[in-house]
Amino acid sequence: MNRETTNRIRFVIEDVLPPILRDSALFKQAASLVWGKHIGKLAKFRERAPFLTAAEYEDLYREHPRVHAGTDNSQACIDRIVASIVGESVCDVGCGTGALLNFIKAGNPGLKRLTGVDFVVDDAASITGVEYVAAMIESLPFADGEFDTVVCTHVIEHVLEYRQAIAELRRIARRRLIIVVPREREYRYSFNPHFNFFPYTHSFLRAVHPVPPRHVCVDIGRDIFYMEDRAEPDA
Repeated sequence: MNRETTNRIRFVIEDVLPPILRDSALFKQAASLVWGKHIGKLAKFRERAPFLTAAEYEDLYREHPRVHAGTDNSQACIDRIVASIVGESVCDVGCGTGALLNFIKAGNPGLKRLTGVDFVVDDAASITGVEYVAAMIESLPFADGEFDTVVCTHVIEHVLEYRQAIAELRRIARRRLIIVVPREREYRYSFNPHFNFFPYTHSFLRAVHPVPPRHVCVDIGRDIFYMEDRAEPDA
């Protein structure tokens, strides 16, 4: 299933169904027909967010079904990201399967360094020309400003210490930082292990506060595309 299809489904269950139904046991029962007991596990996972051990966190993600075979990004987001790459080095933090890195590589043939970071899925390790690093986003093993462009898509919503994660992304980005998060509302039962929810672009701007003067924050379908330039214009 691609992102465009899931976005249509999300529109119905997030924006059309009223909250009284969306949070009900009836919705949980209906959702269980698709994902079984995992729906209940996800709800408990969010409830226990402040108390989860590292092992519990990792186990949930290893068990979690992969909805999108390649990338969680829509084609519109992919096109925007590929066109926004600057410099010769790119780091995709939370690279998953490495599908986005393949798009970036194809659209920017002059790149000299491509690095993928994730803590569970290591599919990117098999992509030719990509350096794979296993690490947590809250503590990235790179020097300050090590990459010209840093990309992080559909990750911040999963991270409890999201401000620390954003600080790390900013730290390793020399020229440009690109972040994509889903535009969604929180409900008791959902199909994803998200901790943070951003229903509007200004919701995400609060998360990245303080916002630098040179930034872009726009809706792309049901996702929020955020970009900031880290270097001075003449750098």
